[in-house]
Amino acid sequence: MRVAVLGVGRVGSAIVADLARDGDFEVTAVDGSAAALQRAALKGAASEQRLDLGDRGQVRELAARHDLVVGAVPGPIGYQTLEAVIQTGTDVVDISFFAENPLQLNELAEDMGVTAVVDCGVAPGLSNMLLGFTETACDRVKRFICYVGGLPVDRGGLFQYKAPFSPIDVIAEYSRPARYVESGELRTEAALSQVEQIEVEGVGTLEAFLTDGLRTLLHTARVPDMREKTIRYPGHAAQMALLREMGLFGQEPVEIEGTKVVPRELAARLLIPLWEFGPGDQDITVMRVEIEAVSGSVSSRHVFELLDRYDAQTGTLSMARTTGYTCTAVVRLVASGLYSRTGISPPEYVGRDAGCFESVVGDLKARGIELRESVAASS
Repeated sequence: MRVAVLGVGRVGSAIVADLARDGDFEVTAVDGSAAALQRAALKGAASEQRLDLGDRGQVRELAARHDLVVGAVPGPIGYQTLEAVIQTGTDVVDISFFAENPLQLNELAEDMGVTAVVDCGVAPGLSNMLLGFTETACDRVKRFICYVGGLPVDRGGLFQYKAPFSPIDVIAEYSRPARYVESGELRTEAALSQVEQIEVEGVGTLEAFLTDGLRTLLHTARVPDMREKTIRYPGHAAQMALLREMGLFGQEPVEIEGTKVVPRELAARLLIPLWEFGPGDQDITVMRVEIEAVSGSVSSRHVFELLDRYDAQTGTLSMARTTGYTCTAVVRLVASGLYSRTGISPPEYVGRDAGCFESVVGDLKARGIELRESVAASS
């Protein structure tokens, strides 16, 4: 099967390498950056194609030559890229974190006979699958909260943070109003709010704050209380909120001595060297999903925990592993026909199919990424 991976940053490169190792796929790594393509080539036996991924026409032409496409592009062009692929009638699995609602493309995907699985990373992605799986195993879900984040092992540096993907996507996450559900009502607060401390075994004290990560769950899940919170080292939220309030994450151009500058683009450019992982830098991924469910007269609290670390053997960052390998697990489901629902499929739909869910968890376990589940009675 011919698979094109659009965008080969750290996560895209992990996807390319994992699919190329299978031997079942003829993989093409696609990016506008020659340096990114060179890094991807070192990780997997894939062909390379340099392409302007912001050009819808070029994306359509390439997608039409492949059996399946993986979208791993930066958020600002994610929606248009996904739409361009669907227009060609090509199945797609996408991890791009864009602001638009992917369900808006459902009618197009149905008309084109396309299976399109979106938001297919660790969170959103695996976290949604956990909710979807639990929903089918019980009568109803009362509460869902996902704590998730990628952190550098070395917490030194100005912001105690490094980004395994584009800083512009992280800034968007810190800028976009965070939607959550409380007592059955949709509510909105500023991202970086509702800060709380959590304890993670083997890591220590971390902080968690609201971000707009529920996405499709706001439309597909009937759960009266839902939140997603991003995990960082303590103090990070206050630092980012200060930069945001100063206007450094703004998108309106500011004129400086006759030159117009977009603050967000400048901030992203300045943060790249501060947030970039260097040779030998290691990271961890932390996720805790808490789900309160009811079956008959019995209430239960399910806690799923994931703690993954940098893979020194392959030089793959943990966030690239957990995001990329969730994506490749679903690629295999779509490629084999085990998951073939036409239209836009958020990952919670994949989780509602027990066989598909178990296949994804099995693929992750085979790559050293394990979920721990605990269940206790609740009131």
